[in-house]
Amino acid sequence: MSTREALAALIERFAPDEGPVETCCPRVNLYRVHAPTEPMHAVHDPSFCVLAQGRKRVLVGDAVHEYDDVNFFLSSIDVPVAGQVIEASPEKPYLAFRVVLDANLISEMIMECGLAARLDAAAPLVGGMSAGAMTPQLFDAACRMVGLMDCPEDAPILAPLIEREMLYRLLTGPQGPRLAQIARRDGRLRQVNRAIGWIKRNFDQPFSIDAVADEARMSASALHQHFKAVTSLSPLQYQKQIRLQEARRLILVQRLDAATAGHTVGYDSPSQFSREYARLFGAPPLRDVARLREQPEPVAGA
Repeated sequence: MSTREALAALIERFAPDEGPVETCCPRVNLYRVHAPTEPMHAVHDPSFCVLAQGRKRVLVGDAVHEYDDVNFFLSSIDVPVAGQVIEASPEKPYLAFRVVLDANLISEMIMECGLAARLDAAAPLVGGMSAGAMTPQLFDAACRMVGLMDCPEDAPILAPLIEREMLYRLLTGPQGPRLAQIARRDGRLRQVNRAIGWIKRNFDQPFSIDAVADEARMSASALHQHFKAVTSLSPLQYQKQIRLQEARRLILVQRLDAATAGHTVGYDSPSQFSREYARLFGAPPLRDVARLREQPEPVAGA
């Protein structure tokens, strides 16, 4: 049995039903999906995602990323995405492993392993999301992490060691510069992250590029350039997606009417809100939410 097949068997055992499963390991989740899905809209955390079976497409702005059982997916920044499982069946379900990345741990690993100079030299600002080739070593580490669910009392000691091993493999591989961006405290990604933080805190307020640029400590033109390079979105597009995803949640979960939800997230014009909502989600609010209530959208994640 290959390491990929071993990981698939473990995920099938510990995630027997459709949907996400929390594990005994910090920030680690498993996912199982039995059929292709519609695009699932969410804000994607910085994370390392491995597929043991199936295929997924992630859309952010104009960029399209696909990954499968031979390519992992690495995200180094919070960004609104539309994720869609495109290959899955009851006989051969989509099976995924995901660990949310810890910037402080990555920073520690870079220093302990003496990788700072090499990664800094190799690292102009790159996009915040990418697929990379899986290796037997990464599959093996994922297997051992998932296998801890058989012995959860071992997880507090062994899970951090396995996570460090994964990070070491990633940092010393082709995706090392992208992963290292998360840990840089004075780099462009950190400045873009400050801009993202401002937008997320003030998404329901009128957009001010000057205020966002001040928060990022960049000029407005530099902010546009670097924000787009990392997220594939402009700052204003990012705010719109955050607003619309929150409005969708308010309508679906809190059962607000569309006009109230739109006003709550910062829209003064109900018609503008409805147009932009339909452009992102494919249907006006009432029709979109009715569809979701008939066929609940799977939880987004890996």
